[in-house]
Amino acid sequence: MKLEGKRVLVTGADGFIGSHLVEKLVEKGCQVRAFVNYNSFGSLGWIDTLPPERLRGVELFAGDIRDPNGVRESIRGMHCVFHLAALIAIPFSYYSPDSYVDTNVKGTLNVLQAAREGVERVLITSTSEVYGTARYVPIDESHPLQGQSPYSATKIAAEKLAESFFRSFATPVTIVRPFNTYGPRQSARAIIPTIITQLLTKKTEIELGSLTPTRDFNFVKDVCEGFAAICESDDAVGEELNIATQQEISIRELAEEMIRRINPTARLVICEERLRPGKSEVQRLLGSNEKLRKLTGWQPRYTFQQGIEETVRWFRNPENLKMYKADKYNI
Repeated sequence: MKLEGKRVLVTGADGFIGSHLVEKLVEKGCQVRAFVNYNSFGSLGWIDTLPPERLRGVELFAGDIRDPNGVRESIRGMHCVFHLAALIAIPFSYYSPDSYVDTNVKGTLNVLQAAREGVERVLITSTSEVYGTARYVPIDESHPLQGQSPYSATKIAAEKLAESFFRSFATPVTIVRPFNTYGPRQSARAIIPTIITQLLTKKTEIELGSLTPTRDFNFVKDVCEGFAAICESDDAVGEELNIATQQEISIRELAEEMIRRINPTARLVICEERLRPGKSEVQRLLGSNEKLRKLTGWQPRYTFQQGIEETVRWFRNPENLKMYKADKYNI
């Protein structure tokens, strides 16, 4: 199928990846309905920061992904659903696992139930965290799943629900597993904004947790291209697909690169508060993108250096940087 002219819903449109995906789908000629989290402040999250010309024709829908009636209403009349709404911070899932079940599992169930009524494609956003620490690399879609945090456990549960709807009701579902995404607008609970904001606020001691884990970092614009390519591929229905670069970098190497770029006088400090429980920390993530390339032809357009350059440039804007609290550990 072709996305141009399709009516599409993006849940979690007010978030980091969701707001970029809204822009990408508008660019591709879609009629976009952006599902944002209802709140008493009337905030649209990152959607509020986008220039009006990028939102021309976008329909806003304020609701709660945990509410089946609102979700059903938001999906009515849509051709495609990109389900990104979720609680994502791993440290906070240690404190509030119930909320992750309500949002990530029940929220996904609400989307799947509503999507049984004539939707052509449903993309359920998962995460590379479902794999746990790599047992072999590169990690392909057949790699065993392991819930090393309450967050990852709820994403595994959501995946299995999606699989069951495909097998039981022929719901046209695809499970998308992006590896670590980064770029402009990402929250400070993620490692790259954590490092950049500390450096840009002139801190000389950069506080981090474990420095040994490795990650496969993907620039957000490449990830959004991946979502679009998956939706347009009929062969992707019923499949699980990684979005990955097949390259890895350790947190120490990442931090040292950021220090070289921004403030060479800074040094790394291990902060006990930021360390995750030993059996919960995922030590290695390096994804295979072979299946995605084969089914869609997708490949990353941005090198790590290009993506980091664009990300740092965005954070250097004082209007953007002021939205972050670099002196606080964000969970």
